[in-house]
Amino acid sequence: MSQEDGSLEARLEEQDTFEPPESFVEQANVSDPGIYEEFEENWPDCWERAAEFLDWEEEYDDVLDESDAPSYQWFTNGKLNASQNCLDRHVEDGAKNRAAIKWEGELGETRTYTYGDLLNEVNEFASTLRDLGVEEDDVVTLYMPMVPELPIAMLACARLGAPHSVVFAGFSADALATRMNDADSEYLITCDGYYRRGDALDHISKTNEGLEDVEHETTTVVVDRLGDALEHSLSENQHDYDELIDEHAGESVEPVSRDAEDMLFLMYTSGTTGKPKGVKHTTGGYLAYSAWTSHSVLDLKPEDTYWCSADIGWITGHSYILYGPLALGTTTVMYEGTPDYPDKNRFWDIIERNRVDVFYTAPTAIRAFMKWGEQYPAQHDLSSLRLLGTVGEPINPRAWKWYYDHIGGGDCPIVDTWWQTETGGHMITTLPGVCDMKPGAAGPGLPGIDAQIVDEAGEEVDAGQAGYLTVQKPWPGMLRTLYQNDERFVNEYWTEYSDPENDEWVYFPEDGAKIDEDGYITVLGRVDDVINVSGHRLGTMEIESAVVGVEGVAEAAVVGGDHEVKGEAVYVYAIPEDGSEPGAELEEKAIEAILDSIGPIAKPEEVIFTHELPKTRSGKIMRRLLEDIASGNELGTTSTLRNPEVVDEIAEQVNED
Repeated sequence: MSQEDGSLEARLEEQDTFEPPESFVEQANVSDPGIYEEFEENWPDCWERAAEFLDWEEEYDDVLDESDAPSYQWFTNGKLNASQNCLDRHVEDGAKNRAAIKWEGELGETRTYTYGDLLNEVNEFASTLRDLGVEEDDVVTLYMPMVPELPIAMLACARLGAPHSVVFAGFSADALATRMNDADSEYLITCDGYYRRGDALDHISKTNEGLEDVEHETTTVVVDRLGDALEHSLSENQHDYDELIDEHAGESVEPVSRDAEDMLFLMYTSGTTGKPKGVKHTTGGYLAYSAWTSHSVLDLKPEDTYWCSADIGWITGHSYILYGPLALGTTTVMYEGTPDYPDKNRFWDIIERNRVDVFYTAPTAIRAFMKWGEQYPAQHDLSSLRLLGTVGEPINPRAWKWYYDHIGGGDCPIVDTWWQTETGGHMITTLPGVCDMKPGAAGPGLPGIDAQIVDEAGEEVDAGQAGYLTVQKPWPGMLRTLYQNDERFVNEYWTEYSDPENDEWVYFPEDGAKIDEDGYITVLGRVDDVINVSGHRLGTMEIESAVVGVEGVAEAAVVGGDHEVKGEAVYVYAIPEDGSEPGAELEEKAIEAILDSIGPIAKPEEVIFTHELPKTRSGKIMRRLLEDIASGNELGTTSTLRNPEVVDEIAEQVNED
């Protein structure tokens, strides 16, 4: 690192607030600070702004119907079709030859679908599904990796008015069966396999295993991704995707007119706290909200090439790979593989070759980039980037500043977005053309989003205090219910702080947060991710952020373990950065960071260094197993982990210590 680079790093470390560059503000889709006041004064009619991003076959009567709260209805009696809004209208407006999807396969293959190409294939597959018997309101399950046929299938379902239910390809056969049974889904779109780190993975065998436990007859369409790399045969009720497309070549399907409140898709939560919840999102409100947030938060324009590195198997991929960007006529990038295959340059190569304008990724990935080193992005021309974003979990200030400096070159605003499967789109974040950025704090609630931090009595906390995150007013992208379980919908989200007798409904996402004097919210993590040390509730996310802020630490997980005196004690599991030596010196730095950030009450009982943390196939740290290790309990099942061997390694290390 040169002396000049070192000086810049030092200045960044000291800086707490960052202004968006004037050049960004000048071109931003939203740059008027008055938008917050305007939305507040004109609520709920302010959400007409979101509806204006869509073409309506029949205009809606009212923006919001609150008569059956908390089952709110948005854009009542409006008629539209999501597929038409993402494809047909852009083709009719002259964008036929604009790239809609740029796909990057893990082995280096590329495919580009123009809006015209995508419309043709969506029509052909919609015609296929119709011939197979799919009708309006039939739930179609999609169990697929990141291949182009996945968004094609989603849009084909939307065209027919058939809700889709995407099941993440990394989930087990049992998870597939559970979701298909719950949704009464008789149709499945899947594939033979896919590549992960260069290896061909057999997906069809897992699919067939899951289908054995589905309680009704099913019809399956299979995409051939692997070709000769995997020999497979199809059973009586299974059909080859390419053969069906050839049979329906050139055919088209008129988009089915859907009511704004008709279901667009089901998205099941992972089920880590019990039976998976089928979150229901509707056509009008969800599509309008994903388009509006893509425009205002991600600053997307039709001429942009945009890349969200999430998987479409999660809500981020639904809202911000597919529906939001395509509703705006933007070019969206899909990538099949991992960030470090065939080497650690992969992401930066994709950005450079495609001249990506806006990049949206997860703090988990950013921490990995930091661990690998700045030399990898430094080898690539990333000057096309205009805006960066983060999603999935809070990002600590050190990782934020590394991302800002080494990926954005100090010129790209960063939107740190908090939202959930249930919210459908961004809720708390900065507007990049309006707001200053504070590393570590997501930002204020978006215009029209009444986010408040309250205490246990439901009263707003003072600035600088922590409490419970709540949303006090409805919003268009919100879930409408849990599939076939209205009672659970009310109990899970609307009972804690609501007052039904006075018709006051407050949404509680079960996250803790704190708020500063400027109204910026820092999300601290799930309220059940807390450690009760001597009667003091400590958020694990806040402790983790302090540890990861230490130079030499790449990633950390904090859990509570049984303690004879305190009840629970803090245990830290940390991954050192490459080139950093685990030992007493690094441990002391981690402890000092916790003491400085939170106080002596949070001092850890032990800091355990490990080369890996136990993670599920979707990348979530399995803290339950780390709790078992800390408490000396019998270890729970590791069947859902992508790296089960690391659990025994950590347990053995702790026992030796």
